[in-house]
Amino acid sequence: MIFARLRKAFGRDSTPDTPSLPAKPAIPPGQLVYAIGDIHGEVDLLRRLLERVRQDMAQRSDLAATVVFLGDYIDRGPDSRGVLELLLSDPLPGARLRFLRGNHEQTMLEFLVDPLAAADWLRFGGVETLSSYGVRAPPGPLEPDRLRQLAASLAERLPPAHLSFLQNTTFMAAVGDYAFVHAGIRPGIALNRQKQDDLLWIREEFLDKPFQSSHVIVHGHTITDEPELLPHRIGLDTGAYASGILTALILQGQEREVMQVQRGG
Repeated sequence: MIFARLRKAFGRDSTPDTPSLPAKPAIPPGQLVYAIGDIHGEVDLLRRLLERVRQDMAQRSDLAATVVFLGDYIDRGPDSRGVLELLLSDPLPGARLRFLRGNHEQTMLEFLVDPLAAADWLRFGGVETLSSYGVRAPPGPLEPDRLRQLAASLAERLPPAHLSFLQNTTFMAAVGDYAFVHAGIRPGIALNRQKQDDLLWIREEFLDKPFQSSHVIVHGHTITDEPELLPHRIGLDTGAYASGILTALILQGQEREVMQVQRGG
């Protein structure tokens, strides 16, 4: 159903060989978009960034604001639970909030269903998420019974609202000439025909060379020291859990502006 909706939403890209990206991509008049990069459990940075967004929205109160979160709310950082609580608290009254799914949310959901198949989640940040819910994972490889026990403990401690939030994240959003995804797209494939795995996981094929598309692609997933503002794509993952820098993009008309908060700054 999700991808049926995408086919409808991105119908203008039905012929990937003839993309229709304007020379000057824009957000429609009267609208304002904020895109927020990978958060990874950094609730304090998120709280500060949302306050900056609130202040900026107040200065542009004549515009209809949409805030797109690019996924990877959980794992690696210290307080995944706190991040989800904050996002569920209606933190930006008056704005339309769009929550995309990242590969980390996808893998956590898979772990809850089949912890043996998704055991790798623990190695790339799941241990920190478990800890934020009061579940301790011992170090080192775990036997199947222990993996099942961890998944059961997480399911027991995970508030229903948190599970519903994760399950209801989407894979793509668009406003004007911009499309928002977690990881990227597969070049040469129409947006309405992209595969879920690519939207969540793709790297080199998307990043390594310019491509044509009907939209500028705004994404996270791949860490860079600085946000990447290129003609065909914009990368916003500045590695908040490691660098202490959380990045957002502001789009209004043809203008692009970067907003950042820094740990201890």
